[in-house]
Amino acid sequence: MKVSNVTVRRRLFIVLILAGVAFIALCIRLGYVQLWKGAELAEKAENSWRRDIPYVAKRGEIWDRNGVQLAYNVSSPTVWAIPVQIKDREGSAAKLAKLLDMSEETILSKLKTKKMIVQLGPGGRKITREKAEEIQGLNLPGIVIAEDNKRHYPYGSLAAHLLGFTGIDNQGLTGVEAKYNEMLTGIKGNVSFLSDAAGRQMPNSSDTYVSPKEGLTLQLTLDQGVQTIMERELDQAMTSLQADSIIAIAMDPRSGAILGMASRPTYEPDKYREVPSEVYNRNLPIWMTYEPGSTFKIITLAAALEENKVDLKNERFFDPGAIEVAGARLRCWKKGGHGSQTFLEVVENSCNPGFVTLGSRLGKETLFKYIKNFGFGRKTGIDIGGEENGILFKLSQVGPVELATTAFGQGVSVTPIQQITAVSAAINGGTLYKPHVAKALINRETGETVQTIEPEVVRTVISEETSKEVREALESVVAKGTGRNAFIDGYRVGGKTGTAQKVINGRYSPNEHIVSFIGFAPADDPQIVIYVAVDNPQGIQFGGVVAAPIVRNIMEDALTVLEVPAREKQIDRVYKYGDTPIVEVPNIIGKSVSELYEDLNMNFNLSSAGSGQYVIRQAPAAGTRVDRGSTIRIYLGDEEDVSHSH
Repeated sequence: MKVSNVTVRRRLFIVLILAGVAFIALCIRLGYVQLWKGAELAEKAENSWRRDIPYVAKRGEIWDRNGVQLAYNVSSPTVWAIPVQIKDREGSAAKLAKLLDMSEETILSKLKTKKMIVQLGPGGRKITREKAEEIQGLNLPGIVIAEDNKRHYPYGSLAAHLLGFTGIDNQGLTGVEAKYNEMLTGIKGNVSFLSDAAGRQMPNSSDTYVSPKEGLTLQLTLDQGVQTIMERELDQAMTSLQADSIIAIAMDPRSGAILGMASRPTYEPDKYREVPSEVYNRNLPIWMTYEPGSTFKIITLAAALEENKVDLKNERFFDPGAIEVAGARLRCWKKGGHGSQTFLEVVENSCNPGFVTLGSRLGKETLFKYIKNFGFGRKTGIDIGGEENGILFKLSQVGPVELATTAFGQGVSVTPIQQITAVSAAINGGTLYKPHVAKALINRETGETVQTIEPEVVRTVISEETSKEVREALESVVAKGTGRNAFIDGYRVGGKTGTAQKVINGRYSPNEHIVSFIGFAPADDPQIVIYVAVDNPQGIQFGGVVAAPIVRNIMEDALTVLEVPAREKQIDRVYKYGDTPIVEVPNIIGKSVSELYEDLNMNFNLSSAGSGQYVIRQAPAAGTRVDRGSTIRIYLGDEEDVSHSH
């Protein structure tokens, strides 16, 4: 069938139009791709050619409250390989094996991998700067050194459990390293280069460097000076007492800020693998649960005072040595009892029957309301992982005996952090604070404080008037009662002893105890509270004998570090047989040698230097208070020298 010319022309015209439309569409598409999307597609192409060598960011530092570095990073490069760029794999493996403490076979298997870039670990991870320079000196094609770093703890085991430690990838694993890991972790950087599909670097292409960004610096409430004192005393105590463990916490009762926290046994954070996992995993001051013993009596005392159930100075109590409660005989620690005493003396003497009486006056609902309000039975919420709850009786299970034993600290289970937090509330005016170890987060590059951690009030538990009475009673315990070994001349110290039998396999052990002491100073305006608990010390097992001297030693030096001024109106200490009284050094400048030996023989020893008949200088200076029997150094000269010395 013959097609007409008209039809042919029409078909050609349609084809021409379609071809024109297709051409225009192609031009539009080409323009869109080149002009509109060109930059984006070029970037995608470049990204597909780009290979990154990671540069690890520095982890944020950890400081104490005064800016002392407790943890920071030191440069520790890592070796990477780009397999396709390596010309002599066997030769490169042989040379690297000598420097990386890895076998040639292991390195060679990594160099033969199909990956674009591979890390030469473990031997090539976090190496020294010197070793990195040696490897660079080999000039091996395809072997590159990338910036990396590792954690350094300049004070060794200081505050190890609180600080925690990091893993191989600089990730926080325990302590504040884990709790604040997100803030401490920086942003990685890299060096990138362009390569072809085979991985060879493209000619005429240059490397691009993106610098890593350091993490935020974490400033703690911890005081490095106080922490050092605390750890020194714990080391000495572990040696002398041969205890199973010891814990210590120092807190500012005005805010809940932790000034020091330590325990034994301990470890060095960058050598944590050298100790059993339970040593580094258990931060005893927040993890350990035990019956507190008599330090818990502070809570019963505060509740009884707040509820007007006792008049400490004017009301008397007779202690025959034991008290009967629902058929159970609850004994006082003093055989034969304390006899007739005021309730203030009940507190001073830590008399169990007296506190059983206070518990009975309060009743179980009221006493347990105060116990819970002081924070027992639940976590304090301190900003470190691993805190335990402690255990309280359910109210339905509390009978007369349980009420009586709870009143003097037996049958309840607490953690050290709960105990110090509660006592801080009892003596700071009645405010329970949430304990915390973080003070601020700082951007070191800009110097800007990104976040400040403010003290957090949980609740008010007692009135300021009641808190004042508690402070006064506990100051009396240290001056006149069971806490006399914590007395510090010139400072008003309050405190309470604790001795509790350990529960082993569901039974009270007759010869294993946890002995403790909690002390605070100055008693008129508490600025530091210190709690020490010793688990199973060898020998004498009483809190006043074992733990109080440890608290005294920590407290005395810590008050100096914190620059707390001495106080007046201190309650005079009651001296008992064997105690060494504190006496004031007299002014002896100008006195003759014969006068001295008549006057000073009873109170002081003398050590002299120089020749002459008169004292021209003395040390310690007049007015200094020292233990009786201390040595005074005197410098002798002639009478005319005395006038010059004045």
